[in-house]
Amino acid sequence: MATLFKPSNPVLRDRTFDNVRGLGLEQTMTLNGTVNKTGFLLICAIATASWTWHLARSGEPGAVGLPLIVGLLGGLVVAIATAFKPAWSPVTAPLYSLLEGLVLGGISALFEASYPGIAIQAVMLTLGTLVCMLVLYRARVLQATEKFKIGVIAATSGICLVYLVSIVLGFFGIQIPKIYDAGPIGIAFSLIVVAIAALNLVLDFDLIERGAAQGAPKYMEWYGGFAVMVTLIWLYLEILRLLAKLRSRR
Repeated sequence: MATLFKPSNPVLRDRTFDNVRGLGLEQTMTLNGTVNKTGFLLICAIATASWTWHLARSGEPGAVGLPLIVGLLGGLVVAIATAFKPAWSPVTAPLYSLLEGLVLGGISALFEASYPGIAIQAVMLTLGTLVCMLVLYRARVLQATEKFKIGVIAATSGICLVYLVSIVLGFFGIQIPKIYDAGPIGIAFSLIVVAIAALNLVLDFDLIERGAAQGAPKYMEWYGGFAVMVTLIWLYLEILRLLAKLRSRR
């Protein structure tokens, strides 16, 4: 689940747009173009998520196993390829969204079976968070200053380390205590992770805006949309996990 649960967005780096400027292309990246392509990527993810959702809810939950594996492994490979070859993003970004949709639909259905109504709650909270962060960013309430960037990157790196250690320990049957439980510590941890994931959207918006201002090539609109999708997928899954913890306490 590397692409799903990674708590950072390494596909958007300060040097990303610097590496593609000045290529002499007539068409350049625009904010509107990036928004449109991000919307298209969301539709792609929703389409495949709907398929695995109905497959899992059809009475044969085991049937979703293969699509989940294909989505997980395929999404990881495509994400890595896109990160290293942004010029491929007009093809790889939609493919990534389709693959991740397979995973999102299956995982959401599994959570829904235990906590009815949780999936739509997570979707609405994710979209609401996206809109709120965009509004705050456009109003300059939140700005990606150097100190802000350092703080968010440090926090996401710390969360990444926790998840990495957790995965390694999991191979030995050891689990980090408390943080995955539904107790106060586990809920507090999930709240922090959700907040950091949301703040990563500000970094995404900033780098996309700067890329458009610097005249990055047109295909970087797809790359920018791909980057936002990586963050949104992480945010959605963390919100889903948080809601499950809260619901299990009832």
